[in-house]
Amino acid sequence: MTRQNRAIAGTVSWVDLSTPNLEEAKKFYSGLFGWTYARGDAELSDYTTAQLDGRRVAGMASPMPNSPMPLNWTLYFATDDADVTAQKVLEYQGTSAMPLMDIREQGRMGYFQDPTGAFFGIWQGKQHQGAETIEEPGSMVWHEVYTRDVQRARDFYARVFGLETKKLDDSSLEYWTLHKGPKTVCGVMEMTSSVPPGEPPRWNTYFEVGDADAAGQKVTSLGGKVISPPFDTPWGRMLTVADPHGATFCLVKSAPPVPTSTRQVGSANSPRTTDEIASGVPTRSS
Repeated sequence: MTRQNRAIAGTVSWVDLSTPNLEEAKKFYSGLFGWTYARGDAELSDYTTAQLDGRRVAGMASPMPNSPMPLNWTLYFATDDADVTAQKVLEYQGTSAMPLMDIREQGRMGYFQDPTGAFFGIWQGKQHQGAETIEEPGSMVWHEVYTRDVQRARDFYARVFGLETKKLDDSSLEYWTLHKGPKTVCGVMEMTSSVPPGEPPRWNTYFEVGDADAAGQKVTSLGGKVISPPFDTPWGRMLTVADPHGATFCLVKSAPPVPTSTRQVGSANSPRTTDEIASGVPTRSS
């Protein structure tokens, strides 16, 4: 099991779901991933922490009043100083979606949009340092942003979070990976002309599973939807799905690790082909 006590600043520390029906969402994800839950706080939109073996893996909550955030999964980049990071976001042409706020003794957070329109969060952990289990079945393993302006999005995240950029060696796909030292943090992927024009840029999270095909069947049996059926890549077998309320995410059974010197994308999975990403981005607006 891959455990961490504290995410490195500039890497993804947490993901959470904004959902219109928290109890139904809890049942769906418990059935899919085996999550158990720490009781939510009514004063914090019933914010609920999902756990595997007693360790934090993700969060979910009812939407906050007047929140501009989509009813979907949101990722958070770790920061040692949320106020400084917020200033960098604005300096590099991002916009604030909600003011910075302290979540009691847990941490300090903010919501933003990158210059191409994708929402994301930042988290300065205090008592809550983020996910405690990653890259294992039922936990987050990879993240990528889909955008029509790859260069602008790539440069924005690299400058705000101090990340190194590397282009995937694939002439058929405009895809960059972002790195913090030896760690591959996330990907930046082009939304091609095959994606509906009205579909906004967005971040997508992948969760590890033990069997991609069985997980897809379970999604359907639990009331969710398989958007893009399982397919093989050099980095694993993956599929795109939606929960019963339309929140989208990917599932992957990662391929066995390969030597670092030969890897294009980190310990997680990989980008998809142009046609596969088109089918994997739903037409619904968040």
